[in-house]
Amino acid sequence: MIRTYRLEQGRTIPAPDGGDILFVTDPTAEERADLINRFQIDEHNMASALDPNELPRVELDHNHLVVIFKHPKSYSAHDNFVFRTNSVGLFLFRDRLIIVAPSDLPSFEGRAFNKVPSLQMLFLRVLSVCVSHFISHLHVINGIADELESQLAKSMENKSLLLMFTVEKSLVYYVNAISANGRVIERLKANARNTLSEGLGPEMLEYVDDLAIENAQCLEQAQVYANVFTGLMDARASLVSNNLNILMKRLTVINVVFMPLNVLASIGGMSEYTMMTSGVGWPIAYGLFTLGLVLLGLLTYLALQHVERRSLEV
Repeated sequence: MIRTYRLEQGRTIPAPDGGDILFVTDPTAEERADLINRFQIDEHNMASALDPNELPRVELDHNHLVVIFKHPKSYSAHDNFVFRTNSVGLFLFRDRLIIVAPSDLPSFEGRAFNKVPSLQMLFLRVLSVCVSHFISHLHVINGIADELESQLAKSMENKSLLLMFTVEKSLVYYVNAISANGRVIERLKANARNTLSEGLGPEMLEYVDDLAIENAQCLEQAQVYANVFTGLMDARASLVSNNLNILMKRLTVINVVFMPLNVLASIGGMSEYTMMTSGVGWPIAYGLFTLGLVLLGLLTYLALQHVERRSLEV
Protein backbone atom coordinates (compact mmCIF):
# COMPACT_ATOMS: atom_id res chain seq x y z
CA MET A 1 0.00 0.00 0.00
CA ILE A 2 1.38 3.39 -1.02
CA ARG A 3 0.14 6.62 0.58
CA THR A 4 1.34 10.04 -0.47
CA TYR A 5 1.81 13.11 1.72
CA ARG A 6 3.19 16.62 1.46
CA LEU A 7 4.58 19.16 3.88
CA GLU A 8 2.36 22.17 4.44
CA GLN A 9 3.01 24.78 7.14
CA GLY A 10 5.25 22.42 9.05
CA ARG A 11 2.76 19.55 9.08
CA THR A 12 2.52 16.34 7.08
CA ILE A 13 -0.87 16.11 5.41
CA PRO A 14 -2.29 13.47 3.04
CA ALA A 15 -1.97 14.24 -0.66
CA PRO A 16 -4.04 11.71 -2.64
CA ASP A 17 -3.17 13.44 -5.92
CA GLY A 18 0.53 12.99 -5.31
CA GLY A 19 3.14 14.44 -2.99
CA ASP A 20 6.86 14.44 -2.27
CA ILE A 21 6.48 11.96 0.63
CA LEU A 22 5.64 8.30 -0.04
CA PHE A 23 4.71 6.07 2.89
CA VAL A 24 4.85 2.45 1.69
CA THR A 25 3.56 -0.35 3.93
CA ASP A 26 3.72 -4.04 3.03
CA PRO A 27 4.00 -3.35 -0.72
CA THR A 28 2.94 -5.91 -3.28
CA ALA A 29 5.38 -7.24 -5.86
CA GLU A 30 3.95 -4.82 -8.45
CA GLU A 31 4.33 -1.83 -6.11
CA ARG A 32 7.90 -2.79 -5.29
CA ALA A 33 8.78 -3.13 -8.97
CA ASP A 34 7.18 0.26 -9.70
CA LEU A 35 9.18 2.00 -6.95
CA ILE A 36 12.42 0.38 -8.09
CA ASN A 37 11.88 1.44 -11.71
CA ARG A 38 10.56 4.96 -11.05
CA PHE A 39 13.08 6.05 -8.46
CA GLN A 40 16.06 3.85 -9.37
CA ILE A 41 16.11 2.18 -5.96
CA ASP A 42 18.39 -0.80 -5.63
CA GLU A 43 16.37 -4.02 -5.43
CA HIS A 44 18.49 -5.32 -2.56
CA ASN A 45 17.88 -2.14 -0.54
CA MET A 46 14.15 -2.43 -1.15
CA ALA A 47 14.19 -6.05 0.06
CA SER A 48 16.31 -5.05 3.08
CA ALA A 49 13.71 -2.48 4.14
CA LEU A 50 11.15 -5.28 4.46
CA ASP A 51 13.46 -7.87 6.05
CA PRO A 52 13.05 -7.99 9.88
CA ASN A 53 16.46 -9.65 10.19
CA GLU A 54 18.37 -7.00 8.21
CA LEU A 55 21.05 -5.08 10.09
CA PRO A 56 20.79 -1.27 10.22
CA ARG A 57 23.08 0.53 7.80
CA VAL A 58 23.63 3.72 5.79
CA GLU A 59 24.34 3.83 2.07
CA LEU A 60 24.79 6.78 -0.26
CA ASP A 61 23.50 5.86 -3.69
CA HIS A 62 24.06 7.94 -6.82
CA ASN A 63 20.94 10.09 -6.31
CA HIS A 64 19.63 9.32 -2.83
CA LEU A 65 20.49 8.30 0.71
CA VAL A 66 19.48 4.86 1.99
CA VAL A 67 19.03 4.18 5.71
CA ILE A 68 17.89 0.84 7.10
CA PHE A 69 16.77 1.34 10.69
CA LYS A 70 15.31 -0.95 13.36
CA HIS A 71 12.12 -0.38 15.33
CA PRO A 72 10.19 -2.64 17.73
CA LYS A 73 7.34 -4.69 16.35
CA SER A 74 3.98 -3.88 17.87
CA TYR A 75 3.28 -6.37 20.65
CA SER A 76 0.11 -8.47 20.75
CA ALA A 77 -1.20 -11.16 23.09
CA HIS A 78 -0.43 -13.81 20.47
CA ASP A 79 3.31 -13.06 20.76
CA ASN A 80 3.36 -14.71 24.22
CA PHE A 81 5.97 -12.34 25.75
CA VAL A 82 8.21 -12.44 22.66
CA PHE A 83 9.26 -8.93 21.63
CA ARG A 84 10.49 -8.75 18.05
CA THR A 85 12.03 -6.05 15.88
CA ASN A 86 11.26 -4.94 12.34
CA SER A 87 13.16 -2.94 9.76
CA VAL A 88 12.19 0.34 8.17
CA GLY A 89 13.81 1.71 5.03
CA LEU A 90 14.17 5.43 4.37
CA PHE A 91 15.15 6.65 0.89
CA LEU A 92 15.94 10.37 0.96
CA PHE A 93 16.19 12.21 -2.37
CA ARG A 94 16.82 15.90 -2.92
CA ASP A 95 13.10 16.57 -3.30
CA ARG A 96 11.45 13.37 -2.11
CA LEU A 97 11.31 11.01 0.88
CA ILE A 98 10.20 7.39 0.54
CA ILE A 99 9.53 5.37 3.70
CA VAL A 100 9.15 1.60 3.35
CA ALA A 101 7.92 -0.06 6.53
CA PRO A 102 5.65 -2.77 7.95
CA SER A 103 2.05 -1.85 8.59
CA ASP A 104 2.56 -1.44 12.36
CA LEU A 105 4.70 1.70 11.99
CA PRO A 106 2.49 4.75 12.65
CA SER A 107 2.28 7.25 9.83
CA PHE A 108 3.25 10.76 10.98
CA GLU A 109 1.24 10.71 14.20
CA GLY A 110 2.08 12.46 17.46
CA ARG A 111 3.95 15.56 18.50
CA ALA A 112 7.18 14.41 16.83
CA PHE A 113 5.73 15.38 13.47
CA ASN A 114 4.66 18.90 14.44
CA LYS A 115 6.60 21.82 12.96
CA VAL A 116 8.59 19.87 10.38
CA PRO A 117 10.36 22.40 8.17
CA SER A 118 11.88 20.10 5.55
CA LEU A 119 12.13 16.58 4.21
CA GLN A 120 15.51 16.19 5.91
CA MET A 121 13.97 17.01 9.28
CA LEU A 122 11.06 14.65 8.61
CA PHE A 123 13.64 11.97 7.84
CA LEU A 124 15.25 12.56 11.25
CA ARG A 125 11.88 12.63 13.02
CA VAL A 126 11.06 9.14 11.72
CA LEU A 127 14.33 7.87 13.22
CA SER A 128 13.45 9.57 16.49
CA VAL A 129 10.04 7.87 16.59
CA CYS A 130 11.72 4.47 16.17
CA VAL A 131 13.99 5.20 19.15
CA SER A 132 11.02 6.39 21.23
CA HIS A 133 9.18 3.15 20.46
CA PHE A 134 12.08 1.17 21.87
CA ILE A 135 11.97 3.22 25.08
CA SER A 136 8.21 2.68 25.51
CA HIS A 137 8.61 -1.06 24.90
CA LEU A 138 11.34 -1.23 27.54
CA HIS A 139 8.91 0.28 30.05
CA VAL A 140 6.37 -2.40 29.10
CA ILE A 141 9.00 -5.13 29.51
CA ASN A 142 9.88 -3.79 32.96
CA GLY A 143 6.21 -3.97 33.99
CA ILE A 144 5.93 -7.52 32.67
CA ALA A 145 9.06 -8.48 34.61
CA ASP A 146 7.56 -7.17 37.85
CA GLU A 147 4.40 -9.19 37.26
CA LEU A 148 6.35 -12.35 36.49
CA GLU A 149 8.46 -11.88 39.62
CA SER A 150 5.34 -11.75 41.78
CA GLN A 151 4.16 -14.99 40.15
CA LEU A 152 7.53 -16.66 40.66
CA ALA A 153 7.41 -15.89 44.39
CA LYS A 154 4.50 -18.33 44.69
CA SER A 155 5.11 -20.60 41.70
CA MET A 156 6.23 -24.21 41.85
CA GLU A 157 6.16 -24.72 38.07
CA ASN A 158 8.51 -23.66 35.29
CA LYS A 159 5.93 -21.71 33.28
CA SER A 160 6.70 -18.29 34.75
CA LEU A 161 10.42 -19.03 34.62
CA LEU A 162 10.21 -19.91 30.92
CA LEU A 163 8.29 -16.69 30.23
CA MET A 164 11.00 -14.76 32.05
CA PHE A 165 13.61 -16.45 29.89
CA THR A 166 11.63 -15.46 26.77
CA VAL A 167 11.59 -11.81 27.85
CA GLU A 168 15.33 -11.97 28.58
CA LYS A 169 15.97 -13.33 25.07
CA SER A 170 13.89 -10.50 23.57
CA LEU A 171 15.99 -7.98 25.50
CA VAL A 172 19.16 -9.35 23.91
CA TYR A 173 17.67 -8.72 20.46
CA TYR A 174 16.62 -5.23 21.55
CA VAL A 175 20.15 -4.43 22.75
CA ASN A 176 21.61 -5.54 19.41
CA ALA A 177 19.06 -3.53 17.41
CA ILE A 178 19.44 -0.35 19.49
CA SER A 179 23.24 -0.61 19.36
CA ALA A 180 23.15 -0.98 15.56
CA ASN A 181 20.79 2.01 15.31
CA GLY A 182 23.31 4.02 17.31
CA ARG A 183 26.04 3.28 14.77
CA VAL A 184 23.74 4.51 11.99
CA ILE A 185 23.08 7.76 13.86
CA GLU A 186 26.79 8.26 14.51
CA ARG A 187 27.55 7.78 10.83
CA LEU A 188 24.86 10.27 9.86
CA LYS A 189 26.38 12.74 12.29
CA ALA A 190 29.94 12.15 11.05
CA ASN A 191 28.95 12.63 7.40
CA ALA A 192 26.41 15.40 7.93
CA ARG A 193 27.76 17.69 5.22
CA ASN A 194 27.78 15.25 2.34
CA THR A 195 25.35 12.57 3.49
CA LEU A 196 22.16 14.36 2.55
CA SER A 197 21.46 16.18 -0.66
CA GLU A 198 22.07 19.63 0.78
CA GLY A 199 23.66 18.72 4.10
CA LEU A 200 22.30 19.25 7.56
CA GLY A 201 21.70 22.72 8.91
CA PRO A 202 22.65 23.77 12.47
CA GLU A 203 19.18 22.99 13.80
CA MET A 204 19.20 19.52 12.28
CA LEU A 205 22.74 18.84 13.51
CA GLU A 206 21.56 19.66 17.01
CA TYR A 207 18.62 17.31 16.50
CA VAL A 208 21.01 14.52 15.46
CA ASP A 209 23.00 15.12 18.65
CA ASP A 210 19.82 14.83 20.72
CA LEU A 211 18.86 11.70 18.79
CA ALA A 212 22.26 10.14 19.50
CA ILE A 213 21.91 10.91 23.22
CA GLU A 214 18.37 9.52 23.33
CA ASN A 215 19.45 6.32 21.59
CA ALA A 216 22.45 5.96 23.93
CA GLN A 217 20.17 6.31 26.96
CA CYS A 218 17.79 3.75 25.45
CA LEU A 219 20.72 1.36 24.88
CA GLU A 220 21.95 1.83 28.45
CA GLN A 221 18.47 1.13 29.82
CA ALA A 222 18.12 -2.01 27.70
CA GLN A 223 21.55 -3.24 28.81
CA VAL A 224 20.68 -2.67 32.47
CA TYR A 225 17.45 -4.66 32.10
CA ALA A 226 19.26 -7.44 30.21
CA ASN A 227 22.01 -7.64 32.85
CA VAL A 228 19.49 -7.72 35.68
CA PHE A 229 17.52 -10.47 33.97
CA THR A 230 20.67 -12.50 33.34
CA GLY A 231 21.96 -12.10 36.88
CA LEU A 232 18.69 -13.07 38.53
CA MET A 233 17.70 -16.02 36.35
CA ASP A 234 19.61 -18.49 38.57
CA ALA A 235 18.13 -16.93 41.69
CA ARG A 236 14.63 -17.18 40.24
CA ALA A 237 15.20 -20.81 39.28
CA SER A 238 16.33 -21.47 42.85
CA LEU A 239 13.20 -19.73 44.09
CA VAL A 240 10.96 -22.12 42.16
CA SER A 241 12.98 -25.06 43.49
CA ASN A 242 12.75 -23.70 47.04
CA ASN A 243 8.97 -23.32 46.75
CA LEU A 244 8.75 -26.96 45.73
CA ASN A 245 10.97 -28.01 48.65
CA ILE A 246 8.73 -26.09 51.07
CA LEU A 247 5.67 -27.87 49.70
CA MET A 248 7.36 -31.26 50.04
CA LYS A 249 8.34 -30.43 53.63
CA ARG A 250 4.75 -29.56 54.51
CA LEU A 251 3.50 -32.78 52.93
CA THR A 252 6.13 -34.75 54.86
CA VAL A 253 5.04 -33.16 58.16
CA ILE A 254 1.42 -34.08 57.42
CA ASN A 255 2.46 -37.63 56.57
CA VAL A 256 4.51 -37.99 59.77
CA VAL A 257 1.67 -36.63 61.92
CA PHE A 258 -0.94 -38.97 60.48
CA MET A 259 1.23 -42.08 60.29
CA PRO A 260 0.79 -43.15 63.99
CA LEU A 261 -2.83 -41.99 63.89
CA ASN A 262 -3.53 -44.35 60.99
CA VAL A 263 -2.10 -47.26 62.98
CA LEU A 264 -4.19 -46.51 66.05
CA ALA A 265 -7.29 -45.79 63.97
CA SER A 266 -6.88 -49.18 62.29
CA ILE A 267 -6.70 -50.88 65.70
CA GLY A 268 -9.67 -48.92 66.93
CA GLY A 269 -11.70 -50.06 63.98
CA MET A 270 -11.30 -53.71 64.98
CA SER A 271 -13.68 -55.60 67.20
CA GLU A 272 -10.99 -55.97 69.91
CA TYR A 273 -11.40 -52.33 70.96
CA THR A 274 -15.14 -52.82 71.31
CA MET A 275 -14.50 -55.89 73.42
CA MET A 276 -11.97 -54.06 75.63
CA THR A 277 -14.46 -51.24 76.26
CA SER A 278 -17.51 -53.43 76.65
CA GLY A 279 -18.21 -51.96 80.06
CA VAL A 280 -18.27 -48.41 78.72
CA GLY A 281 -20.82 -46.93 76.36
CA TRP A 282 -19.60 -46.74 72.79
CA PRO A 283 -20.10 -42.94 72.47
CA ILE A 284 -17.82 -42.36 75.45
CA ALA A 285 -15.29 -45.02 74.39
CA TYR A 286 -14.97 -43.78 70.81
CA GLY A 287 -15.12 -40.14 71.87
CA LEU A 288 -12.15 -40.68 74.18
CA PHE A 289 -10.39 -42.62 71.44
CA THR A 290 -10.87 -39.74 68.96
CA LEU A 291 -9.69 -37.23 71.55
CA GLY A 292 -6.59 -39.33 72.13
CA LEU A 293 -5.86 -39.35 68.39
CA VAL A 294 -6.18 -35.56 68.22
CA LEU A 295 -3.85 -35.08 71.21
CA LEU A 296 -1.34 -37.52 69.79
CA GLY A 297 -1.35 -35.73 66.41
CA LEU A 298 -0.91 -32.36 68.12
CA LEU A 299 1.98 -33.63 70.22
CA THR A 300 3.65 -35.12 67.15
CA TYR A 301 3.29 -31.81 65.26
CA LEU A 302 4.72 -29.83 68.19
CA ALA A 303 7.63 -32.25 68.45
CA LEU A 304 8.42 -31.78 64.74
CA GLN A 305 8.27 -27.99 65.14
CA HIS A 306 10.67 -28.20 68.10
CA VAL A 307 13.09 -30.35 66.09
CA GLU A 308 12.98 -27.86 63.20
CA ARG A 309 13.69 -24.88 65.48
CA ARG A 310 16.63 -26.69 67.08
CA SER A 311 18.07 -27.47 63.62
CA LEU A 312 17.79 -23.80 62.59
CA GLU A 313 19.56 -22.66 65.77
CA VAL A 314 22.42 -25.02 65.08
